[in-house]
Amino acid sequence: MRLLVCGGAGFIGSTFVRMRVHEHGDEVTVLDKLTYAGRRENLDPVSSEIRFVHGAIEDPPAVEDTVAGCEAIVNFAAETHVDRSITGPEEFIMTNMQGTHVLLEAARTRGLRYLQVSTDEVYGSIEEGSFTESSPLQPSSPYSATKTGGDLLVWSYFHTYGLSTVICRGSNNYGPHQYPEKLIPLMVLNALAGDRLPVYGDGGQVRNWLFVEDFARGIGHALLHGEAGEVYNCGGPDECDNLTVVRRIIELTGADPGLIEFVTDRPGHDRRYSLSSSKLQDLGWRAQVRFEEGLARTVAWYRDNESWWEPIRSGAYREYYERHYGRALKD
Repeated sequence: MRLLVCGGAGFIGSTFVRMRVHEHGDEVTVLDKLTYAGRRENLDPVSSEIRFVHGAIEDPPAVEDTVAGCEAIVNFAAETHVDRSITGPEEFIMTNMQGTHVLLEAARTRGLRYLQVSTDEVYGSIEEGSFTESSPLQPSSPYSATKTGGDLLVWSYFHTYGLSTVICRGSNNYGPHQYPEKLIPLMVLNALAGDRLPVYGDGGQVRNWLFVEDFARGIGHALLHGEAGEVYNCGGPDECDNLTVVRRIIELTGADPGLIEFVTDRPGHDRRYSLSSSKLQDLGWRAQVRFEEGLARTVAWYRDNESWWEPIRSGAYREYYERHYGRALKD
């Protein structure tokens, strides 16, 4: 299949690209503006087998340059970190909503299949049970609100223009190549370095953990087998609260439990996420990696790949970004 993968140099997007090239032989063009979380080296294993274009999805000429000859667009490109959305929501609006609109227009004018990669956070928090695709959308942060807006645009293009769209909403992803602003890689790297392990509030926030390769397979499955106009939840096989995750990371790294430091909770922090994946499972997808196995594999990868993360922690990656891309890397 000939794919335009937007945001394909990021954590989940690059995993999807590597798997589609190696396991399915797809012809892939990657469009990525290489923000702080998008890194060319994530694509090194397939660099000679793909076309890479440095550009933004909210830039129509950049999209025009990449979409010709493609059969489908898969959109991973997004600002995703909740904390950053609270301090600076403007970039989230531009990428997650305006960028989605540009891609939808490109798909509509060419009659392409379009898959939007979304998140469980559009549903908000749930005390018990699991969200289904028909659950109300109740986003609670600028990040989740802009992802919800993007999803609604996708839905409208199916209903108004008949565009062949699919939305795939994932639960909390983790695994190799994840930028260390998210809980698991941050705690792993801090534990390896003997630094403090900051835990929001009481650490009782529960998440539905999904290994990144399982999500990449779920997205590919929904792309090929999903019905146009439908939403498919892709949840992990295990739930775990944040404090338990951190304690397990301490065990796997041999770090001092005294490094745990409880810090003031962030505003509007959702207490629990949980997705029902029965609709996607009915199409034949199943999560293959349980959390204990996936977390151990993740810790081992970070331990063995210091060359990937050391520039981020040292500040050298910030200097590299500013030198090569001509703009400051915002905190």
